[in-house]
Formats: sequence, structure tokens, C-alpha cells
Amino acid sequence: MRKIIKSVALTVLIAFAGAAQAQDYPSRPVTLVIPFAAGGPQDSIGRIIAQRMSEVLGQQVVIENVGGAGGSIGVGRVARAAPDGYTFDIGQWDTHVGSIIYKLDYDLEKDFEPIALVSNNPQLLVGKNDLPANTLAELVAWMKENPGKINFVNQNAAANVSGVLFENLTKQKVQFIPYRGAGPAMTDLISGTVDLLVVQGAVALPQIRAGMIKALANLAPTRSASMPDIPTADETGVPGLYMSDWFGFWAPKGTPKDVIAKLNAATVEALADPAILKRFTELGLDVAPRAQQTPEGLAAFQKAEIEKWWPIIKAAGIGVQAQ
Repeated sequence: MRKIIKSVALTVLIAFAGAAQAQDYPSRPVTLVIPFAAGGPQDSIGRIIAQRMSEVLGQQVVIENVGGAGGSIGVGRVARAAPDGYTFDIGQWDTHVGSIIYKLDYDLEKDFEPIALVSNNPQLLVGKNDLPANTLAELVAWMKENPGKINFVNQNAAANVSGVLFENLTKQKVQFIPYRGAGPAMTDLISGTVDLLVVQGAVALPQIRAGMIKALANLAPTRSASMPDIPTADETGVPGLYMSDWFGFWAPKGTPKDVIAKLNAATVEALADPAILKRFTELGLDVAPRAQQTPEGLAAFQKAEIEKWWPIIKAAGIGVQAQ
């Protein structure tokens, strides 16, 4: 009987301790891991939101850039962190879906607690200026007459699977050309060395607006609020050619729900800030719908992305060599 009483008492004490921890949270700075080097779109977005979250939480959200292996090293750092709410990451398609191309020492579906979907930004399919087509329909028609003459930049897993999906939908083959990043690929697209590139709007929009490259399609079911003049693939000849460049926050598995709720509330408040909304629009980003700015919304969104893309990745045999 005494053992039972002690066990119950210990359980109650642990519960009270967890509740007290959540109530006091955060009592020190919080680390936001950005799983890429400084200077990229993910870094910019993380820093923009972290500044506002710091104000809401009353503690500084410190940025820690941990690059390497397509973001999987930084995400692994979070997977192994203490589940106390003081470490979380900003992930995206490449890190929380496409990273199965690597041998991971963590489970993308089981080792994280979703916090919120931050933005859902369609990728753009862009082409060199002297591409013999101005729409996807024209491009596919030209490819039928000129088989094997279009190349497609393969700078990451997302671009690779986008190209595979393009081939599947159009029944046309492209020549994949591997690159180590969107920056070098964009330079060669501008010079006309390569033909097609799938890339984030934040990277492509300045070049599109300057007339350096062609915008062929927004790879989303509907037009983007941040770039309404760019038609969708559905509108321009290749229905179903979708690839979004989204960002979300995750914490280590086991992080208390009350702590997740505080991080979520800080994220939601940051995303409602007019200054952040304006900055997102300038970067070609669309804030996630409110229903997806929840842990449950992000979990469902990631699950749907995994169910869609993992079979394509596996069937195409996409691996690390694609990087």
C-alpha cells in the first residue's frame, strides 16, 4: 500500500512540476535552429518572426544556424534536444519531407512536436529568356516536336521531384542538370546556360521583375496573393503540377503541450503583425491560413505532403546524389 501511495505521490509531483515549468516558461532565451547557413530565405524568415516572437514571449529568441546535408543536421540537433521548449526549428519541405533521401538518425513523423505552419508558398517554374515558349502549354508542344532538348535544373530534392512530376504529367522527358544551390542555378538561367528552374518566389521575383527570366507558372492550385500576376500551372497547360515551398515550426518530441501552446500563440501573434505581413509580401511569401497555424494543422499538412511525395521520391529512386 505504501509503495502505491508513494508511486501516486511521485506521479502527482511530476505533473505539478511539469505544470509549473510550463507556467514559468520561458524563463531564459529560446533557441530557434535554422538548418541552413545564414543569408538564405529560410534564415530571413526565421529572423523576421523571431524578433516579434521575442517581444511576445518576453525572452529573446536566439538564432542558431546549423547547416549541412540538406538541413538534416540542424533538424537532427532539434530531434536530440531536451523537450523543454527552449529549442525548436524552422523546417520546410526539404527538411521535414524530402530529407528521407538521407540516412537519418531520427524519425520525421515521430520525433517532433508540430507548433505551427508559418507560410505556404508556391514554387515558381521559371525559364531562360530565350526559351521557345511563353506558357507551359507552348513549352510542352515544343518539347513534343523537339524531344530531349530541354534541361531542368536539379538543385535540391524539391526541384528534383518537381521535375519528375512534370515528366509524369506531360509524358515528356527532361535532362536533369545537378547544381549545388539556387544561387548558381539562377546565374546560369539568366545567362541562358540552363532552360528551366523550380525555385522559391523570394529568389526568382527580383529577376522576373527585372526582365531577366520568364515566369512560366506558379506551382499552386490558386494564384498567390504575393504574386497575383503569375498564372498557375492549371491555367497554363499542366494541371496538377503543384509544389509548395512552405515553412513551419517544430519542437522535440515530448515538449509539454502548454509550452507548445505558448510557442504557437507567439507565432500566431507574429504572423498577424501588419509589419510582418508586409515583409512577407515583399519576399513573395503567403502567410499560412489561420486553420493551419495550429499544431494540429501543421501535423495534418505534413502528413498530406508525406503521403503525396514519399511514393514519388521512392519510385524515382531520388537519393543524395541529386544534391
